[in-house]
Amino acid sequence: MLKEYYTEIIATVITLVLYIPCRKLIGYIIRSFSTKEQRKDSRVLLIIRLFNTLLSVIFLILVLTIWGVQPENFMVTLTSVFTVIGVAMFAQWSLLSNITAGILLFFSFPFRIGDTIRLQDKDFPIEAKIIDIKAFCTILLTTENEKISYPNSLLLQKGIVIVNKKEDIDNPTI
Repeated sequence: MLKEYYTEIIATVITLVLYIPCRKLIGYIIRSFSTKEQRKDSRVLLIIRLFNTLLSVIFLILVLTIWGVQPENFMVTLTSVFTVIGVAMFAQWSLLSNITAGILLFFSFPFRIGDTIRLQDKDFPIEAKIIDIKAFCTILLTTENEKISYPNSLLLQKGIVIVNKKEDIDNPTI
C-alpha cells in the first residue's frame, strides 16, 4: 500500500523541507528591507504574515498537484470560489485592494508613521499626522484630535502633500 505512494510521499517531504527555509528567507528579506528603510516593527510583522500566507497557498497547490489533483479540476474550483468571493465582497473599495495598497505603502510610498500629510480632496481636505498604517487602513490624527481611519486604497488614489516629515533621531539630516 505504502509503496504505490512512495514518490508522492518523498515529493511532499521535499516540498515541506523547502517550505520552511522559504518562509525564513522571506522574513529575512522583509526584515532587512525594513531595517534599511527604518520601518515600524508592527508593520513588518503584518507584511511577513501576508507573504507567508501567500507562500502557504502556493505550497498547498504544489502538494495537491503532487498527490494527483488534476490542475483543470483544481483551477475550475478555485476560479469558481474566487468568482463568488469577488462578486460578494470585492469592488472598488474592496478588502483586497486595501491589503494590496497597504503592501505598496510599506515598500514604496514616501511618507511614514509620524509624518504630517495633507490629502488633496476637494470635498474633504484633511491635514493629519499618520499614527499607524495597518493592512486595510491608515490611522490619522487631525489637528482637532480626531482619529480617522482612512482606507489604504484611497491613499494611493488621492494626491498627498507631506507637510512635515517625522524627524529621524538616529540619522538627522544636516
